[in-house]
Amino acid sequence: MSVKKIIVLFSGNGTNLENIIKKLDKKNIDGTIFQISGAICNNKNAKGINICKKYNIPLTILEHQNYKNREDYDKELVKIINSYNPNLTVLAGFMRILTPVFTNNIKAINIHPSLLPLFKGVFAIKESFQSDMKVGGVTVHFVNNELDGGKIILQECFQKEENETLESFAQKIHLLEHKLLIQAIIKILNHPIKNSDTAPDFV
Repeated sequence: MSVKKIIVLFSGNGTNLENIIKKLDKKNIDGTIFQISGAICNNKNAKGINICKKYNIPLTILEHQNYKNREDYDKELVKIINSYNPNLTVLAGFMRILTPVFTNNIKAINIHPSLLPLFKGVFAIKESFQSDMKVGGVTVHFVNNELDGGKIILQECFQKEENETLESFAQKIHLLEHKLLIQAIIKILNHPIKNSDTAPDFV
């Protein structure tokens, strides 16, 4: 039986963080014990901070405003992540554009609220909703040097309804995020995956 350590990065409400904790922390899945070893947040006012307190998850608040450039911030971020010696780093609503200082040194995955490569960036939900596409969806992908451009791990879509509102559409996105992110973490940590991108391989 092996223990797989996970670090979660977030910036906001922490709903995906809480879902990961509830579904995986200290759980035995196919002979693997999943452990949420810590979390890192770049926003001292994030609501997700209270989730870490609720579940006694070690938290580091690393505000990007305190660093003169992205590279310096990412250098400190990498240092903190490596101090945990994790098996996987999960970006769960971490609203930062990461530099090669991070992407070339950290094994990480990201959850994105669209069917990549469509609708990259922070306005993905709204752009997907307002598009002519008949479906919306969610993608889990490896993190590489291109924004929302890493190799796709899992992807799933749902049908838009005729009377769909942005709020109902977003709710479907979030529910699907909770499902796919858990599936992706289990898939990666229970079964070796070759990452063909520049980041280190997942083993």
